[in-house]
Amino acid sequence: MQKIHVGFIGAGGIAQAHVYSIQALKFYYKQVPEIILESVASARKESRESFAEKYGFAKTQNVVEFSANDKIEAVFILGPNKVHFEHFELALKMPNVKYIYLEKPVCSSLNEEERMKELLSRADPSIKIQVGFQYLQTSSVREGLKFWKSGKIGKPIHFDLKYYHGDYLQTGYREKRVTRLTPAPDGGAMADLGSHGISLLMAFMGEDLQITNALQGGNFEDVPAESDLFSSLSLFEPKTGAVGNMSASRISSGTGDLVNLEIYAENGAFRYSSKNSEYFEYYIEGSNQWIKQMIGSNYKSITSFPSGHVPPGWLRSMVHAHYQFFTGDDSASSIADLNHGLAVQRIVRETADHLATFRKKFKNE
Repeated sequence: MQKIHVGFIGAGGIAQAHVYSIQALKFYYKQVPEIILESVASARKESRESFAEKYGFAKTQNVVEFSANDKIEAVFILGPNKVHFEHFELALKMPNVKYIYLEKPVCSSLNEEERMKELLSRADPSIKIQVGFQYLQTSSVREGLKFWKSGKIGKPIHFDLKYYHGDYLQTGYREKRVTRLTPAPDGGAMADLGSHGISLLMAFMGEDLQITNALQGGNFEDVPAESDLFSSLSLFEPKTGAVGNMSASRISSGTGDLVNLEIYAENGAFRYSSKNSEYFEYYIEGSNQWIKQMIGSNYKSITSFPSGHVPPGWLRSMVHAHYQFFTGDDSASSIADLNHGLAVQRIVRETADHLATFRKKFKNE
C-alpha cells in the first residue's frame, strides 16, 4: 500500500477538520494510501505541540525546520490568510513534496496573485495542488452540477447566491477572531465566506465572471472599515450574457450556516440550499412543478457510507476532497486546482476595490 507522509502548517480550528478528514478516509473508501502524520508546524510552540499530541503527529517543528524535512510528501497550508502565499512558495521548494493542499483564499494581494501564477508556470507539473473549496464535493452540488451541465434547462439568464453567517454580531465572537477582521482582500466576509460562494458560482457559470458593482454594509467600532462584514456583488457572465448577485455575510441574524444558490434559465430553473442539503430542485418550463431530486450522501460509485440516505454535511464533503487529493480517483468531479483558486481570488481582490469606491462615494471616506 502506498504511504504518504503528511505535514501541516497551521494548528488551528481548520487544521482539526483536515486531520479528521484524513483519519476518516479509511472508513469511507476501500483503497486509500496509508497516511503518516509526520509533522505539524505553527508560529506558537505550545499550540503545535498540543495539536501533535492530541492528533498523533510524530513531531512538531518551526516553519524553517519543517521546510527542510525530507520525509514530508504532502503539505497542508492551513495558517492565516496573509501567509498562504509565503507557505505555498516554501512548500514548492521542499525536497520531496508531491502534494500541496492550500486553504482558501490562496493569497492576499494582486502582487501575490501574479507571483503565484509565475510559480505555477515553473512548478513541477507532477506536484498535485488542490485548493480547499470542499463545497464542490457536497453530493447534492456534485449531482446538481451534472444536471446543470446536461443543458436540460438551457442557457442561464440570471442567478443569485448567498453565503450567510450571523456570529460576528456578537462582540465576544469578533474579539476571538480579530485576525479575520483584517482589511479586504486578506480578510472580511468576501474572502472568508464569499470565496466559497464564488467557487460554487464559477463551477456552474464559468471562471470568466466579472464584477460590475459592489456594496458593503455593517459598521462596528471594533471592525476596520476596510473589512467587510456584509458585501454584495453584481456579476456579469460574458459568454452567456447572464447577470446576477452574490452576497457574503457575517452579520445576518438567524441564518446559521446558509448557502443558497438559484439559477434561472431559458427553459427552467435550478436551486440548492444547505438547509436541505440532501437534495437539489429543478423546474422545467411548462411542467408547472418543481422536482426534488434526492441525493443523500451517496458518492456513487465510490462510497455510500454509512448509507445513501444520510444527509451530507460540511465535513463529509471535506473527506471526499481529501480522497480526491490523495488518490486522483473520481475524475468526473470538479477539482479546485490552483487556477480555480486564482480565478476566485481575482473576484475577492476586485471586490475590495469596488467596496473602496462604494465607501468613498456613499460613506465619505
